[in-house]
Amino acid sequence: MVTTTCGDGEAEMECRDQRAAFQLKMAAMCIILFASIAGVALPLLGRRQRLLRTDGNVFFVAKAFAAGVILATGFVHMLPDSSTALTDPCLPSVFSKFPFSGFVAMFASLITLVVDFVATQYYERKHEKEEGARVSTVMEDGEVVVVGTEEEGNGVGEKRVGDFGEKNGMHIVGMHAHAAAHRHSHPHGHHSCEDTTHEHTRKLVGHAHTHSGHEDVESNVRHVVVSQVLEVGIVSHSMIIGLSVGVSQSPCTIRPLIAALSFHQFFEGFALGGCISQAEFKRLSTSLMASFFSITTPVGIGIGTAISSVYNTNSPRALVVEGIFDAISAGILVYMALVDLIAADFLSKRMSCNTRLQVCSYLALFLGATLMSLLAIWA
Repeated sequence: MVTTTCGDGEAEMECRDQRAAFQLKMAAMCIILFASIAGVALPLLGRRQRLLRTDGNVFFVAKAFAAGVILATGFVHMLPDSSTALTDPCLPSVFSKFPFSGFVAMFASLITLVVDFVATQYYERKHEKEEGARVSTVMEDGEVVVVGTEEEGNGVGEKRVGDFGEKNGMHIVGMHAHAAAHRHSHPHGHHSCEDTTHEHTRKLVGHAHTHSGHEDVESNVRHVVVSQVLEVGIVSHSMIIGLSVGVSQSPCTIRPLIAALSFHQFFEGFALGGCISQAEFKRLSTSLMASFFSITTPVGIGIGTAISSVYNTNSPRALVVEGIFDAISAGILVYMALVDLIAADFLSKRMSCNTRLQVCSYLALFLGATLMSLLAIWA
């Protein structure tokens, strides 16, 4: 099961050169590490720059391009690789009678949906408890008491009392109190775009009338969950790719992979870095997530190099393991690309209200997916 050679093992033997392969692996580790760091760091370090701010149009378009890259990675690279591995003639006949790659990918997507939902609920409830405890503490200290709210035309009047008087007293309103005080119907259709502009103007003069506090919390929770689930999907298949490169002794196989994986890791890192930046993690968490992503593929190459003398990538057992993990990665990446990256941005009010942004984003999405798909010719 381990020593039997299947698939294209004979083709790889024709181009076998252990010394040249080792040199290419060392170069691949350095180049891919640099590309990964550059991709994930760009949105994190550039968020304070006007051009790369996470709420800017340039970042929005670049994120659409990266989403296309991730979608193509799942559909064009991971899923076909999984199907090829799990339908190899060396494997038992049951693998050829049932589409295991699609089945595993489907369940991986459904499980990702469940994890996405449960994690979102957990973080929302956690934030609600923290916010409630904070408001209760302030009220017990006598610094501020929210005793009611009253609607006044288009604005909201808020009644408050405290030991320090209206001038010096703190004004803290809990998340749900804030949302309840601002509960009103939102405009739809073309008026919603006008409302967005008017809302921005009111914010500038200090008279915003939205329940943005609750919306901001929900948005932040989504970014937290998306960034963590996306990292799991990216890291899992990055490790598999690294191992595949590391165990190979064929320069003909490794050489085209270096350029393809560098492109792939850069834009996956950009998408992940953008999600991490939007989630507003603390500096330590941000550094750990970025570092973990950056080193995964190089570490995988290193591990694969170390075990290359005793590990046969074309053995039946290796094909089954690789095929299943590729299918799982494909399911996670496809779900994350379609639901949490593409749908979340392309169905937003911001997109519907900006024709130029729509055109640029769709072009970037299709361009990213096309370019990543074309890389399948070489890798």
